[in-house]
Amino acid sequence: MNKSWRTYLLWFAQEHTEFRFAEIKSLLSLLKIEMKFIEEPKDIEPYWIVQFNSESDVKLLASRSVSLRNCLELWAHAKTIPDLHNKLKNYPINSLKPYFQPNKSFKIEVETFCRHFTQKEKVNKLETFDYLPLCGPVNLNNPDITLQYIEYYGTRANDPPELPYDVFFGRWVSSGLRQLIKKLSLKTRKFIGNTSMDAQLSLLMANQAKIKVGDIVLDPFVGSGSLLVAAAQFGGYVLGTDIDYLMLHGRTRPSRIKQKVREQDESIRANMQQYNLGHRYLDVLVNDFSVPFWKDEFKFDAIITDPPYGIREATEKIGTTKQNYKVKEEHLSTHVPAKIDYGISNIYRDLLLFAAKHLKVGGCVVCWFPVFREDYNEKCLPSHPCFTLTGNCEQGLSKVTSRRLLTFEKIREPTAEELQFFESEISDFRERYYIAREETRKDRRMKEAKTRQENREKYEKTNNN
Repeated sequence: MNKSWRTYLLWFAQEHTEFRFAEIKSLLSLLKIEMKFIEEPKDIEPYWIVQFNSESDVKLLASRSVSLRNCLELWAHAKTIPDLHNKLKNYPINSLKPYFQPNKSFKIEVETFCRHFTQKEKVNKLETFDYLPLCGPVNLNNPDITLQYIEYYGTRANDPPELPYDVFFGRWVSSGLRQLIKKLSLKTRKFIGNTSMDAQLSLLMANQAKIKVGDIVLDPFVGSGSLLVAAAQFGGYVLGTDIDYLMLHGRTRPSRIKQKVREQDESIRANMQQYNLGHRYLDVLVNDFSVPFWKDEFKFDAIITDPPYGIREATEKIGTTKQNYKVKEEHLSTHVPAKIDYGISNIYRDLLLFAAKHLKVGGCVVCWFPVFREDYNEKCLPSHPCFTLTGNCEQGLSKVTSRRLLTFEKIREPTAEELQFFESEISDFRERYYIAREETRKDRRMKEAKTRQENREKYEKTNNN
């Protein structure tokens, strides 16, 4: 059977641009949707021109994507305004008839990207479409049909061109899930910590993990639980573990500037209840991730996490440097275990070993990985033979550092050997970070000393003259 492909315009929010392809790719796989590119997309441009087999597929994709602003059925696209009008005038009239009916209300929106126009100027642009056979009533609040005209002036807001690079006209089909970012904002959340993941990145991670209704999802470095909120929002039943007892019990120092002490009911559970997701919250447990905890046969559908890097939060596990150390029986009830450093290479090795054993085939591990930009190459990323890397997106942290959002999909069950210790070439980000910071401080001190010396010599020369 031949498929009737129709052309659509996907218009994205112009933030976290490198994440959009990984999110859409994951959602197409999760929702079993086919999509074809008409033009190869560019990261700097906020739109894709694509084809779908059905409008229901477009709406389904938009219902999950937080990168998408909206989707249009594209009726005309051109590099100049006159060409757009010519193409629109030649568009098959039979395709337009279902939308241009006397009983169907409509409105036309004019949008300009990266250039501002007054409302009067926008109305003038709108009136150039007076040749369209619109015969229904105008309804600006709740129309049956919304048409959109878009002028794209590039991405240089401070120096836009006189004429647009691209112009588009089409019928609005659906909006993305952008409103969820505001709903889950950390600004209004009951319980947060110093490293709480913001709502948009949390939702992107949940989408890249392909979480669906009924999935069991784990965050083994749960912190304040931001990723659990996002996973539960998409139907997952969520579990979290962390070695930080005080954080899980809401007893750490408050993160908000004006807050002196934490409220009694601050907790991850309170966050879930705040968003009416309490029925999807299983529990959070105090646990050292380096120590086996789960039954061998227990399986998760997805793992999403942001392991500590040793900068803003410690990388620790239970242990001691003392030889043959034992706690006396009378002290066991009040004993607080000692902790030692849990290096980044060990964290990511353990994470993939754990996932190889406890993740279902087809499930995803989505995690952040810190890097120094000048040292980065894919060989430095964690890996395991049971997983394929399906997503690798960068978020800049500073001029020299960034973190990459990695998505691993499990392709098969491990052999007995693949569940054992394996060598890792991952460099120690924390050690590299502090060495680089000390080098930066030394360079700054040397520059300051040189400047003082030059000023002193200039002063002495002036006085001698």
